[in-house]
Amino acid sequence: MRLASPMLIATLLSLVAPIVQAEGNAEKGAKVFRKCKACHAVGALAKTGTGPVLTGVMDAAAMNDPDFQYSDALIKAAQDGLVWDEETLAAFLAKPRDFLRGTQMSFSGLRKESEIEDIIAYLAQQ
Repeated sequence: MRLASPMLIATLLSLVAPIVQAEGNAEKGAKVFRKCKACHAVGALAKTGTGPVLTGVMDAAAMNDPDFQYSDALIKAAQDGLVWDEETLAAFLAKPRDFLRGTQMSFSGLRKESEIEDIIAYLAQQ
C-alpha cells in the first residue's frame, strides 16, 4: 500500500479548508454587535430594551428574558422547542423574518456570513 506524500496531503487540505466553516472572531463580533445595541444589550448589567437581553442566549431555549414581551410567533416557536444554537442563530441573523414569520424584530439581517459567525462567537462569550 502506497501512502500519500505530505505535500499531496497539504495540497488537499488547502483545497478542503475553505469548505469547512470557520469559527467566528468574538472581538470582531463585539464590533458587529454595535448594529444590535439600539435594541439589545448583553452583560451582567444589561437591561431589557426594545429587544430582549441577549446574555446567555447561546444554547438556551427561546424566550430567556423574563422581562421582554415576545411576539406570538416567538412564543409559539419557544413552545415548539426552539433553542438558540449556532445553526438557528445563523439562520435568524441572516433573515429574521424568513426564519420566524411574524417576528417583531425589524432588523433585516446580516448579509456577510463572516459577521454572522463573529457575532455568534461574541454571544457565546456572554
